[in-house]
Amino acid sequence: MKLSVQTLDAQTAGDVELNDAVFGVAPRADILHRVVTWQLEKRRNPASATRERSEVARTGKKFGRQKGGGTARHGDRRAPIFIGGGKAHGQRARTFGHDLNKKIRALGLRMALSAKAQSGSIVVLDNLDVKDGKTRELAASLAKLNLTKALFIDGDAVNISFAKASSNLVGVDVLPAVGANVYDILRADSLVLTRAAIEKLEARFNG
Repeated sequence: MKLSVQTLDAQTAGDVELNDAVFGVAPRADILHRVVTWQLEKRRNPASATRERSEVARTGKKFGRQKGGGTARHGDRRAPIFIGGGKAHGQRARTFGHDLNKKIRALGLRMALSAKAQSGSIVVLDNLDVKDGKTRELAASLAKLNLTKALFIDGDAVNISFAKASSNLVGVDVLPAVGANVYDILRADSLVLTRAAIEKLEARFNG
């Protein structure tokens, strides 16, 4: 697949050929769903456990007499009805992440890239250099390119001037090539890749 390369000023800067092994895979909803579910569950923090009656550090001595005290019968002070006692039916420690085969993860990323390519949602830029790192200039450039909710992927590292200029723009996310992931790609309306990003992504799967 061949796409035209543009600059941030909406000028043509040549063409680039996309590798069909990375950008020409037929997407499958089940694979994409598995990868997105795995990503979101990996983001969840583990649930912390509460201490129940047998786990609180209080005396186990019986509180008062069984009968004749004029109050309800009690065992020790660890009971949940007492201040400082254990939690009744408290939540247990739990982790939500699960393992997913590396081949499935790699396939999901290639399918996500291919889905954007097949829908015509991929824009290729020569680079992400923003003069003086000005947000106003970047906003004007993105308006020319008709990019609102977009994910920008750069090469080894994110362009510093672009990261600075885009930090206050709503709907603009930027990642290095190593951070490309299925969830962020699918949720963006447009996927913007630099030449360096394409080289890194293709090398990642063909290496």
